[in-house]
Amino acid sequence: MAPPLVLFHASDLHFGYEDREALAWFMAEIERDRPAAVLCTGDLTMRGTAREFALARDWLEQVPVPLLLEPGNHDVPYYWYPLARTFRPWRQFRALKAAVERDPGLDQLAVVPLRTVAAAQWRLNWSKGRVATRDLDAALQGLAHVQSRPLRLVTCHHPLLDAGLASSGSTRGGKRALAALARAGAQAVLSGHVHDAFDLTVEADGLPIRMIGAGTLSQRLRSTAPGYNRLEWSEEGGLAVRHCTFG
Repeated sequence: MAPPLVLFHASDLHFGYEDREALAWFMAEIERDRPAAVLCTGDLTMRGTAREFALARDWLEQVPVPLLLEPGNHDVPYYWYPLARTFRPWRQFRALKAAVERDPGLDQLAVVPLRTVAAAQWRLNWSKGRVATRDLDAALQGLAHVQSRPLRLVTCHHPLLDAGLASSGSTRGGKRALAALARAGAQAVLSGHVHDAFDLTVEADGLPIRMIGAGTLSQRLRSTAPGYNRLEWSEEGGLAVRHCTFG
């Protein structure tokens, strides 16, 4: 029997308000277990500044395994940089992604991104989630090309449905997106944003799909200690998730 495929899922590192002890612990966990990949589902920075992106890059460049990144609502320029937020919202994140991201290149694994972050939207709280039609279509096209891979994961920042925690994503279009992803063959959607871990199986358009949320590795704690999710998958046992906490 082949050993299980191991992935680490982390979110909300918030460089600029990071927890350095928690990050050192997480790096030691990576170096010890050497997962096939580390999946980060957004909020790498606190205010989207050049200094914070530089801090994030310095740390992420040390990760010794393949790394995949999604942006969070804190990774666009903050509100007091209106020109950059309006005209260049993704410039710094894209530069970071190009510098540190490395695909694991595994035949049994597909990781498909879904953007849920909007630089602006028609409501007062722009930190909440939104699934635009073009972004959902891109994810569905990505899933269509990886049907031969037995483990198909979608990564986004905001939970597509609220998970009953202290914080919420309030993701507009999330219910519709989750149903479409389930029909397209996604087995689980990995997210962050709420700073507490969860693992739920929900029914979307009559199909089961997992929603898996990571906590935070920053000082911005909610109900749980800093931590990450350890995912183990095998054809015999399916997908198992364990939340690992620091301290």
